[in-house]
Amino acid sequence: MKVNISVITICFNNPEELATTCASVDRQLTLPFEHWIIDGSTNDNIRKFLSNTPQPSYRKWISERDSGISDAFNKGIKRASGEVVNMLNSGDHYFNENTLSIVEEAFIKEPAIAWLHSKYVLQRGGKWVTIGKPFNKKKLYRGMRSLAHQSMFVKKELHNKYGLYDTSLTIAMDYDFVCRIAEEPFAFLEECLIVFAPGGVSQLNYFKSLKQAKIVYKQYFGASFKLTLWQVRLQLLHIVLNSPLGKFLYRIKVLFKLENV
Repeated sequence: MKVNISVITICFNNPEELATTCASVDRQLTLPFEHWIIDGSTNDNIRKFLSNTPQPSYRKWISERDSGISDAFNKGIKRASGEVVNMLNSGDHYFNENTLSIVEEAFIKEPAIAWLHSKYVLQRGGKWVTIGKPFNKKKLYRGMRSLAHQSMFVKKELHNKYGLYDTSLTIAMDYDFVCRIAEEPFAFLEECLIVFAPGGVSQLNYFKSLKQAKIVYKQYFGASFKLTLWQVRLQLLHIVLNSPLGKFLYRIKVLFKLENV
C-alpha cells in the first residue's frame, strides 16, 4: 500500500532557505508524490534557482504574488493531489531521511486517523530543543504550544470538509485550522520529524500571534479566563527567555532536562 504525500513549501525572496528545504525533501528514502513550491517573491531569484538547477520530476512550482501566508498555503493545497498534505516552510527541513517513510507507515498502520503530528526541533531561549506532546483539544486555550503546522500531516479530505486557511488571519491561521479539526481522529508520533529554521513569522511577531489566537479561540469556544491567564504567562516567559539572563537559565534547564515541552 502506498500513501501519496504532497509537500507544500511557501517561500518569499529566500532561495538559500528554499534550497535547504528542497535538499531535505530530496534525501527522503520515501519520496513525496509531489512537492509544490509556492513562490510569492518580489524578485525572480527563486524562479531562477528552480529553473536553472536540475529538479526531480515530482517538484512543481508557481511564481506569482499572493495576499499573504494563508493565501500561499491555500494555493498549494488547491493544487495538491496527494492523499496527505504537509506544509514545510522554506528554511525548515525534515529531521532525517526517514521522515516520510515514518509518516507513510503510520497512516498505513492506522488508516482511520485523519491527521498526525510529531515531535520537532526548534530554538528556544537560544538553545536547540526537541519539543512536542500529543494534541489535547481540552488545552486549545494554550494555543499551538507543542504543535505546529510543519509537524502536521493532514489528509486532504479534511480541507475538503473544513475548508482552507482563513485569509483574514496573518499569523494564527494554523491555530484556526486546528480548532476546526479538533474532533477528528489523529495520531502522535514520538519520533522527531521536523527541524524549524529560527525566525518564523510567529516568533518575530509573538505578541501579535497571541492576540490573533485569542480572537480565534473566542470565535469557536467563547471567552476564556484560562486563556487570558495562560497568555499572560507566555508573555512573561517570552520576555524572560529573550533576555541574556533568561537564555542562560534556560540552557541550564535544558542541560538538566528540566524543560517542559
